[in-house]
Amino acid sequence: MKKIEAIIRKTKFEDVKDALLAVDIEWFSYYDVRGIGKSRQARIYRGVMYDTSSIERTMISIVVRDKNVEKTVQAIMTAAHTGEIGDGRIFVMPIDDAIRIRTAERGDIALYNAEQEE
Repeated sequence: MKKIEAIIRKTKFEDVKDALLAVDIEWFSYYDVRGIGKSRQARIYRGVMYDTSSIERTMISIVVRDKNVEKTVQAIMTAAHTGEIGDGRIFVMPIDDAIRIRTAERGDIALYNAEQEE
């Protein structure tokens, strides 16, 4: 199993969500996050200049079976891509175990229902 964390533009969240659903990734968490990037610019709103070095993004967190890693990463990359600086990052990390609290199932089966088994 792997944990995939993606930091994407807030404006691309709906596109990424739809792309994940299209490849049968139906469960994930997401968070509004802020970070610091290389891009520095100032915005002017009603004559007042604001520092925008703190960038608002959305972080998506997904745990998937090893066989679903590549299609999940590709779905995120395709949907989140604009070709401009600030498209985001994807991180893939190993997961040692998963446990479904309700049934005490462990491993891959804890991620999905048995009837969804491929």
